[in-house]
Amino acid sequence: MTPVERYNKTLAEQAIAGLEKRNMKGYYAETKEEAVKLALSLIPEGSVISWGGSATLSETGLIEKLKAGNYNCLDRSDAKDREGMEEIAHKALSADYFLMSTNAMTADGQLINIDGNGNRVAALIYGPKNVIVLAGINKICSTYEAALERARNKASVPNAMRFECKTPCLKTGKCMDCLSVDTVCCQFVHTRFSRVKDRIKVIIIGESLGF
Repeated sequence: MTPVERYNKTLAEQAIAGLEKRNMKGYYAETKEEAVKLALSLIPEGSVISWGGSATLSETGLIEKLKAGNYNCLDRSDAKDREGMEEIAHKALSADYFLMSTNAMTADGQLINIDGNGNRVAALIYGPKNVIVLAGINKICSTYEAALERARNKASVPNAMRFECKTPCLKTGKCMDCLSVDTVCCQFVHTRFSRVKDRIKVIIIGESLGF
């Protein structure tokens, strides 16, 4: 194990201990391939599954594995129009498993997320029986303030660029706290504790993934 790998594992173990204190379950996978195998082992076949928009999920290839397997997948991209997307998003709130990443997390196990439509953070907060979060080691920050800074600038700005939003951050490269109708920063959610023990499961991956 290289010094970087040892460091990543140590950082992840610290965050996992913090998650446990906050009624969430933490896991560590050294690679995204290991993370996919771990996630699949947590989801029984036949489960109803949905997910929020996530560069991390795309990079791991987990969604493709699920859609090719014996699962009932609720995928908004399968909808033919906006109305269909909304219907699937609402059904996702009753899924057995909801998959997502996190914009940032603290070394003591707090999750920080910023959302536009709010369907992703809504599912994190309440609804689906289980939530599985896949997060690259790059998402872990030393403090809540550092995690919020990361979520606002290193996550939300690239996300706005991904959707080609007409927001000032596309020109400045940093959050301008705008009130544009195109803003992707409508909902700020700080998850510091889970009411239902182990409902939220966080797989920390020893690679840099997502925004």
